[in-house]
Amino acid sequence: MQFQLRTEMAFRFVALDACLSCVSAGILQAAPLAIAPKAVEDYDPNPQYSYGYDIQDSLTGDSKSQSETRNGDVVQGSYSLVDPDGLRRTVDYTADPVNGFNAVVRREPLAVKVVHAPAPVAYAAAPQIARVSYAAAPSVAYPTPIGYSAAPVVAKIAYSSPAVSYHF
Repeated sequence: MQFQLRTEMAFRFVALDACLSCVSAGILQAAPLAIAPKAVEDYDPNPQYSYGYDIQDSLTGDSKSQSETRNGDVVQGSYSLVDPDGLRRTVDYTADPVNGFNAVVRREPLAVKVVHAPAPVAYAAAPQIARVSYAAAPSVAYPTPIGYSAAPVVAKIAYSSPAVSYHF
């Protein structure tokens, strides 16, 4: 079985090699690849756009904005956000073919905002849980076998929490 598979694979390899040799020698001609004609794309020699957004979320404190304008190869924009240290970072940038990309970064403290503390909320007192105590089991005296000494005395241990106490 193995010999037959090896022979069959060798035959396929030889046949493929022979076909490739004939094509490279010019005896056989390979079919040309069909290439679809490329569609002509619309080209705008003077692209223009302008966009912007502003987010001021009082619930999460998220505050950021961005605006950008493009006129041909010149792009101008600005974005700002609040950094984790509480300062507002503002970046003004321009990009053009002559000067490349240039940015100016400013960091400014936020305007002081007075936040009034909310009115105190009255809560009902937490329910009291009765303290539970467990007494140690009564000690039973067993006769001591000959050759053994008495067991050591064990100290009484108590565990407690605000709600429950355990005594052993």
